[in-house]
Amino acid sequence: MTRAPVIAVVGPSGVGKDSVIDALVARAPGIHRMCRVITRPEGAGGEDFARVSEAEFDRMEGAGAFVLSWSAHGLRYGVPVEIEMRRQEAQAVVVNLSRRVLLRAQDVFGSLIVISLTAAPEVLAQRLAARGREDAAGRARRLARAAPLPEGLARVIETDNSGPLDATVAVILDRLQLERA
Repeated sequence: MTRAPVIAVVGPSGVGKDSVIDALVARAPGIHRMCRVITRPEGAGGEDFARVSEAEFDRMEGAGAFVLSWSAHGLRYGVPVEIEMRRQEAQAVVVNLSRRVLLRAQDVFGSLIVISLTAAPEVLAQRLAARGREDAAGRARRLARAAPLPEGLARVIETDNSGPLDATVAVILDRLQLERA
């Protein structure tokens, strides 16, 4: 049985990764979302994810619970092995990934489509301020962290998400169809 591709959504903080993922899943029933396991502290909002302690993450990782794991910004992230079951049931499985693990993800999943979101700097700054997770210095650090995509990715869809979400999702869905053709 062929496995559906994994769609990795990446981009700088405030670009709207979670909003795009939610909208893709809502508009395309064949696309399923995979939630990550994160060691994010209690009270820190954000995406739909499974919160675990450092000790629990260590235990899960040691037990082989993740197909992919990494550390970034003082947190640890894991993609549960259940993604492989979802790949057998869906047309695609979408997950929020870090740019620095994309090449490893391509090796692990085989079929990987990267959706690289961008937005105008002023839009990113407004969105980061609106979500209220960091002070001005923390937002400035996040804005300065933007990194390019690694060389060697097989399939990349670059999309600007400065405007209306519906327009961004329409472009992505159109490009995904082209990718499947």
